[in-house]
Amino acid sequence: MSASPFSSTSSPQEHPGADIRPAAQVAAAETPGASGMLTLSVGVVVVAALYLGRDVLVPITLAVLLSFLLAPLVSLLHRLYLGRVPAVILSVVIALGVFLAMFGLLGTQLADLATQVPRYQSTIEKKVGAVQDFTSGRLDGIMRRLTGQFAPAPAKPTGSTPTATATPAPVGTEAHPMPVEVHEPDPSPTAMAMRIVSPVLGPLATVAIVLIFAIFVLLQREDLRDRMIRLVGSGDLHRTTVAMNDAAHRLSRYFVTQLGVNVGFGVVIGAGLFAIGVPSAALWAVLGTLLRFVPYVGVPLSALFPLALAAAVDPGWSMLAWTATLYFVVELALGQVLEPMLYGHSTGLSPFAVVVAATFWTWLWGPIGLILSTPLTLCMVVLGRHVDRLEFIDVLLGDRPALTPVESFYQRMLAGDADEAADQAELLLRDRSLSSYYDEVALPGLRLAANDAARGVLTPQQLERVRGAFANLVHDLDSHDDHDPATAHGQIAPDDATHAERALARHAAPGRLAPEATDLPRAWTERDPVLCVGGRGPLDEAVAAMLAQLLRKHRIGARIVGSEAVSRESIGTLDLDGVAMTCVSYLDTGGNTSVLRFLVRRLRLRLPGVPVVVGLWGADPDPAAATEPAVAMPGADHIAYSLRETVELCLEYAHGEREPAAVRTGPLPIPQPAQSSGAVVSAAAQAA
Repeated sequence: MSASPFSSTSSPQEHPGADIRPAAQVAAAETPGASGMLTLSVGVVVVAALYLGRDVLVPITLAVLLSFLLAPLVSLLHRLYLGRVPAVILSVVIALGVFLAMFGLLGTQLADLATQVPRYQSTIEKKVGAVQDFTSGRLDGIMRRLTGQFAPAPAKPTGSTPTATATPAPVGTEAHPMPVEVHEPDPSPTAMAMRIVSPVLGPLATVAIVLIFAIFVLLQREDLRDRMIRLVGSGDLHRTTVAMNDAAHRLSRYFVTQLGVNVGFGVVIGAGLFAIGVPSAALWAVLGTLLRFVPYVGVPLSALFPLALAAAVDPGWSMLAWTATLYFVVELALGQVLEPMLYGHSTGLSPFAVVVAATFWTWLWGPIGLILSTPLTLCMVVLGRHVDRLEFIDVLLGDRPALTPVESFYQRMLAGDADEAADQAELLLRDRSLSSYYDEVALPGLRLAANDAARGVLTPQQLERVRGAFANLVHDLDSHDDHDPATAHGQIAPDDATHAERALARHAAPGRLAPEATDLPRAWTERDPVLCVGGRGPLDEAVAAMLAQLLRKHRIGARIVGSEAVSRESIGTLDLDGVAMTCVSYLDTGGNTSVLRFLVRRLRLRLPGVPVVVGLWGADPDPAAATEPAVAMPGADHIAYSLRETVELCLEYAHGEREPAAVRTGPLPIPQPAQSSGAVVSAAAQAA
């Protein structure tokens, strides 16, 4: 008889410390840091390669970014019946002409400014002296007064003291050293030419490499795209191709738009400085266009030199004030009005990532890295959004939240922080109704908590904290009406919206406006005709509180009872006077509906003729339950899967659009305490 594969000569009980896992799992568990060390080693090698190969990588990077900028121009020329090669060559020639014209203008303006600076020396000295008198001069005067006030009085002389006279020192007989001047020979014409040309050779070589690489990138764009697809996503060619084309289109559109905005900034700044009277306005316009590519600090840096020059030119302070106002107003208009209209409120990068990226690329590649930091990081984030293997880049550097709204809601409930949850709710309620927020965020978040409670993950203290935080949140949101904003319905989510925000935007349906009190019968407004019953789950009563709040928003009275009030022992004593509708909240995660069926049966026996709505919050809708709810849940008139649907059912009954329920005018006879719960149910059944 062969031994069983699970048999062993020694049982685990005999060796409680023995590890019975497979050898591969044991080996993997014993070396948990191998993967982390490999990742760290790869990161160090990549950073070292970027630093050591910057002389080659910087031109290649500039060429790739230039290809993104020139791609729309190449497509335009190609549509004008130019061949691919002539369109690329012409685009690169245009870019080279713009580059040479810009730097020629910079050189001319710098030479002109250098000749004018000595004329402003006296004005600068006067203003520096005025500033010193206003700051350090006042401080010195205060210190002298304080020193004179607290210094001890000098002692009076007791007698006459002879006055000492200084005797001149004898003149030395040592001779002064003779000055020696060293004259270099006049340089030869070749040396003079090399001295002039050598500082320009490096930039010219970089420009040549950039243009050559840009030509090849534009000519072989499809081939490079196919090679990238082969590297990162050959398993799903369709999805990867669509993602790469979309990423290239978005990056090209963003770079062209940003270049246009920055050029517009430079033009407006140059015209404004020329009107104000600041010298070399064209120089500061070009400098502002270039430095505005640098995030956060680019505009202040570009304004520093014109402000200093304005203070040097004008004897007063009006030119300085006008220059500062010009930069502030133009940047405010572009950053807060024009840019959000053109490409959204954000570049797709988190503010922290922008600062870190600027520091990192400046350390690697110097000033050119500072200018390229945002485009480079944006390219990496776009790749991370479309390529699964690079998703961690989007998580680390992107501006999309790491958690979905539902997960963020649950995390704040676990922390007991109702204030942060209310802040998140306020943002989401700008484009959706209160019932949509409850259905799309709060209910799934509570279901996560119910799942953890069912698995025994949540401690009683944590569960109580979740209940308390949610009760505070519902109270904080009581001031919101349950209707969609006018701009929400039919509005498409922006391009930079997160996946969760897009899902919420797709599912946000227009809510029904709350009717006036006169639109409903008095029995539905002045009393509490809807009984919101919480199930036996730990959070069912919290959902019942949400439903009751939504019903009150629509002028329908509602009251909440817990599962204990409708138990076998207590339902006979429950006051059901005026109840015209019953809504049962059920957030159970185990799939066992026997408790719910008996609860519905007890309510049906106590309230015959009153419609019963069972809310299966978070469950997947069942088409059979929608047509035949009595089959799926015996005794139930309707099965709802969202709070919005439940509120609409209540409104239909209240407006008489459905068969009106028989509202009781008095409570059922309360059974005697001596009777058992089974007798109570039997008596109610016989009465029915």
